[in-house]
Amino acid sequence: MSEIRIAAETRSEFGKGAARRARRAGFVPGVVYGHGHAPVHLNLPGHDLMMALKTPNALLVVPIEGKDEYVLPKAVQREAIKRTIEHVDLLLVKRGEKVTVEIPVLTEGELAPGGNLLEHVLNSLPIEAEATHLPESVTVSVEGLESGASVLAKDIVLPAGVTLAVDADAVVLQVIGAQAAPAEDAAAEAEGTEA
Repeated sequence: MSEIRIAAETRSEFGKGAARRARRAGFVPGVVYGHGHAPVHLNLPGHDLMMALKTPNALLVVPIEGKDEYVLPKAVQREAIKRTIEHVDLLLVKRGEKVTVEIPVLTEGELAPGGNLLEHVLNSLPIEAEATHLPESVTVSVEGLESGASVLAKDIVLPAGVTLAVDADAVVLQVIGAQAAPAEDAAAEAEGTEA
């Protein structure tokens, strides 16, 4: 995953009024914490941050006290209706450090014929990997899977250096057979439509 550089300014004003002024000026208030450092309060450019956060687990590079630091988004607060970013919590990480994140589970291929449905038991997979080498997603082939089949976490092929942060026997995907109406219910419905 490539790193995304974002220009940020240290902020010295706090509270709702200061946050509103920052948002009106096109900035998103944020805080960086981790590694035993005192929290650092920042204003980040709203549009640049929104574009960066379209990538899951985006590795951001922000200037903190004159030095570029790696950070990962930990919590993003959005406005309920417009879905604009209101505030972001960022976790300070170091090169080579292992972090636990969740990556989206994508599927490819067609299920076996017969009207089967694919259920995503886990939409994202918890993994542990180096902070500067996080995969964006994991793709699972469901080609030819029949009703009753399931894909466990241990069955998913992960990139080198990535380990599971969930029980290996956890069900990630399962195939559900098409639900057919019982024959007597169908006959009763047919009689009801004739009358």
